[in-house]
Amino acid sequence: MATADFLVIGAGISGAAAAHALAAHGSVLLLEAESLPGHHATGRSAALYTPNFGTPLVCRINAAGRAFFETPPEDFAAAPLLGRRGGLTLAKPGEEARLAEALAAATPRDPIERIEAVEAARLAPVIRAELIGAAAYEPGVADMDVATIHQGFLQGLRRRGGRLICKAPVTALARDAGIWTVTAGAETHQAPIVVNAAGAWGDVIGRMAGAAPQSLQPKRRTAIVVAPPAGLVVATMPLVEFVGHSPYLKPDGGRLMASLADETPVPPQDAQPDDLDVAVLVDWLERHTHLAIRTAPRAWAGLRSFVPDLNPVAGFDPERAGFFWLIGQGGFGIMMAPTLARITAELVTTGALADDLVALGIRAADLAPRGARPAGAD
Repeated sequence: MATADFLVIGAGISGAAAAHALAAHGSVLLLEAESLPGHHATGRSAALYTPNFGTPLVCRINAAGRAFFETPPEDFAAAPLLGRRGGLTLAKPGEEARLAEALAAATPRDPIERIEAVEAARLAPVIRAELIGAAAYEPGVADMDVATIHQGFLQGLRRRGGRLICKAPVTALARDAGIWTVTAGAETHQAPIVVNAAGAWGDVIGRMAGAAPQSLQPKRRTAIVVAPPAGLVVATMPLVEFVGHSPYLKPDGGRLMASLADETPVPPQDAQPDDLDVAVLVDWLERHTHLAIRTAPRAWAGLRSFVPDLNPVAGFDPERAGFFWLIGQGGFGIMMAPTLARITAELVTTGALADDLVALGIRAADLAPRGARPAGAD
């Protein structure tokens, strides 16, 4: 039976970052159900840093983590974590007034500038120019090297003496005399504190622990990757989206990745692309861009998991001692990972957030788990 000071369930980027942060304070076991960490949401991200996107709390958490991505610890990564991309928001003719929605999200640190339609067409030549009535440009949008960030946390965990165990799906949790016993795969582990970073399976793990579920809802998002029109170089093209909830596209290794920006509620699962979603996305692309898609595109799907207020949950369960929730990152888990990891370590070890986080408007109460212990739980 392996023992540790902290046991983290889920080795996606959120769990990996939290395990890395906690390893500075004690021994850590990081359990992953799959054969490799990052199989689900982390490995299927759009890989974009979008500082002005999300709830106000999400934006504040991302602002607190920006320095980490721009200047990571010396031993964290050999290459930059962010790459210049930029974001372009378009309004169709007759819908120019709706561009105010995008411009209103600007901050002094991350401005959003109105630009001429002709300039937008130059930046994104794949878009049909006649569909651009007005445009805004956000220079702070960046590409994220998700694999390097994820591996940086995992390698840092190992350097601090932490242990990652894969192929270890959790099947039971029980607490006795201040110690959690966790059955995972063929092994049993013990720790006084368990961190539930199980992504879409967060409520499943919570129920095993006898904790009240957090109304976590996984939502499927479908994406495809297609070749650009012959002769068109897309490497420097920004992220492109139209105002409102609509599909978006961005360069991806010399090709173009596009998504419906769909949020289809599904149970926790190994998400697969829906054929109808792919067909709708192909139709949208052919009507809005110069793409002519004649063969089946490479398609994939991922999960983005939300609680009702769309903010992450990070805090100890009010009824199950030693059980810490770290779930509900939605589509912002990679951007929030360094700050949520720090928040986790601070709340676990001191019970309070540091002054600089509080000064940014990040409060433990806004992150705390919702709900109460289910009736009849031990």
